[in-house]
Amino acid sequence: MPGDATAPCVLDERIAAGTAVVGVIGLGYVGLPLALAYARRGFPVRGYDTDIDKIATLAAGRSYLRDVPAEAVRVEVAAGRFTAAADPAVLGECDAVFVCVPTPFTRQKEPDVRHIADAAREVARWGRSGQVVVLRSTSYPGTTEGVVRPALEAAGRAVGRDVFLAFAPERIDPGNTRYGVEDVPVVVGGCDPESTRLASALLARLGAPVVPVSSPAAAEMAKLLENVFRNVNIALVNQVAQLCERMGLDVWEIIEAAATKPYGFLPFRPGLVGGHCIPVDPYYLAWKAREHDFHMDFIELAARVNEEMPFYVVNRLLAALHDNGSTGRGRALVLGVAFKRDVDDARYSPALRVVELLQRRRMDVVYHDPYVPQVEVRGVRLVSQPLTDTLVASADCVLILTDHSCVDYAAVVRAARLVFDVRNATAAVCEGREKIVRL
Repeated sequence: MPGDATAPCVLDERIAAGTAVVGVIGLGYVGLPLALAYARRGFPVRGYDTDIDKIATLAAGRSYLRDVPAEAVRVEVAAGRFTAAADPAVLGECDAVFVCVPTPFTRQKEPDVRHIADAAREVARWGRSGQVVVLRSTSYPGTTEGVVRPALEAAGRAVGRDVFLAFAPERIDPGNTRYGVEDVPVVVGGCDPESTRLASALLARLGAPVVPVSSPAAAEMAKLLENVFRNVNIALVNQVAQLCERMGLDVWEIIEAAATKPYGFLPFRPGLVGGHCIPVDPYYLAWKAREHDFHMDFIELAARVNEEMPFYVVNRLLAALHDNGSTGRGRALVLGVAFKRDVDDARYSPALRVVELLQRRRMDVVYHDPYVPQVEVRGVRLVSQPLTDTLVASADCVLILTDHSCVDYAAVVRAARLVFDVRNATAAVCEGREKIVRL
């Protein structure tokens, strides 16, 4: 009932007892690990996703994410602690709801928060008073207050009285087995002190430190700062790499030498920037800044530097092929199309941009990726090819775009005519080094 003063007390008790029903909207690389983390701690968890194939996979005790073992899903499903549904009515059963949906950008590089807005409307329709709602999707400062809060209050539930709302950004690093959702400190900013307190209490049950901040906007800005920091520093070393190439210097040697300094320096490596956050978030921040008559020229420049890297890589490759006696219109074998090492996700992968640019130059492009069985480039489906000596030898060049750790790069170099290594994956290869060109 609206205005029920007992709601926070009841929620406190359920969180402390581990009986609060936790809902998770969006069972992707953020939502599914979060759902399973709560289930492992005994909380009843209700997952909701519009993808019926995902729901069927989870119901069968299987996983569709490389970072989530099937056994982890099977155990929680069999125990009844985790259920997943494509029906939003399940949100009405929940004491807490986490929103973990994608936040892409438009073709004009503006924020696309429609998934957040859709999720907020589902919570408003199917949720109830007394719930705590936590947005985890990365977005611009003001999203929680400006998108989620109005949807909840349009349903007649006042934030801070009938329902509690906070932002706690995800800090998932796909492919990183050292730091999971239960290991990384959580930043939490609520719309009011009670929302911050309840969200913090719930997130503290995962075991990682909780860092409260003054508002959702502060937490949203902190997340953007984390990712923009990486993007800017990668852009710096990408420009240094281009200068080193002109000067005949080895940028990898220089970075390793600089990294020996015990203070004041963090090593970043040059290359292609992809994924769901690093290439997207600078534009979220720059877009929001313009609303305040402020222009993030420095950040936008860094984003452009990184976006231009696929063009630089292709031009360097064509130059290397020319030097090797090739016309540049033969076959290129691409190793790795996932956006980073040892992940199975090719969304926002710059490798696909490189493939597209090579195809436009009338090169025959084939690829091998042990984790990505097929991709679509310019409307055409490409299928990963088995990595054999015959395949490697058939290519005019091998282009290492994603350095999966399971690939035998020494064997690749032995069989190849030319290797262009964007990731320094061949650093330890001794035999055949005359065939290797590095970024």
